Amino acid sequence: MATLEKIRETIRELAGRPKNVVLSEIEWVVNQLGANGYRVKARDVGHQKLFTVESRMFGVCSHNPGNRQIKPAYAKGFIDAMIDLGLYDD
Repeated sequence: MATLEKIRETIRELAGRPKNVVLSEIEWVVNQLGANGYRVKARDVGHQKLFTVESRMFGVCSHNPGNRQIKPAYAKGFIDAMIDLGLYDD
């Protein structure tokens, strides 16, 4: 289990490179938040994965043929959720 400071550090790193984020990095953050007592859910919906952390929901579309990275708009949605939860200051 990672500490909240390590999770925040990872979120800062992901926010610094929104064009180079992969789904597994977001899943890691959400899983670690769950291990630290946050209420989290994740479910697959076709080509998209919906995440809920506490009361904040965001989706990440992983269907980007020929590219592992998610689109920057989905990374921004993730970062916006982390800002709302107080886990990142932009």
